[in-house]
Amino acid sequence: MTANEDQEMELEALRSIYEGDECFKEISPVSFQFRIGDLEDTKAFILDITWPETYPEAAPQICLDAFFNNRISAETKQLILSKLEEQVEANLGTAMMYTLFEWAKDNQEALMENHKPVVTAVTLTSSSDMTSTTSAAKKKEKKEQLTKAQKRRIISRTDNKGELPRGWNWVDVIKVGTFNLFFPLPALNQT
Repeated sequence: MTANEDQEMELEALRSIYEGDECFKEISPVSFQFRIGDLEDTKAFILDITWPETYPEAAPQICLDAFFNNRISAETKQLILSKLEEQVEANLGTAMMYTLFEWAKDNQEALMENHKPVVTAVTLTSSSDMTSTTSAAKKKEKKEQLTKAQKRRIISRTDNKGELPRGWNWVDVIKVGTFNLFFPLPALNQT
């Protein structure tokens, strides 16, 4: 059999074995992800495995760089990879994906024995810090309030041509307009 025929047969077997299994994900016909452990498990990890063109005669590429694995220390990742590479060497020349996945599931506790979750730095701000910054922002947004005397002075000022600002008499026009609403206008040319 050629490498491609072996790959096709193994791919078909993997699809039938892991059909509906949420731990198995086929990225492409030669690239797969398999989650070892439950999502809530702190010792769970994801294996990324890619077949080279000459697989199964050549070793598959195993990677632990998935975002899910960011909480695993570099030392633990190296231990997992070295143990899996031992299994690859033992099974070289045969279809080994199922064997690798099952071996990793069976040996998860041993692989993650020295696992200490990596804590990423997260900056937390207290609610009092948040309150002080929002209140400062509100103070900046608040416009300056003018007194009545300040408003009168602004209105009575004239511009550089000696003219009052536009709209200085609008208040009077509005008053006259409402006055006229209550009294009928004289009739024009009633002949």
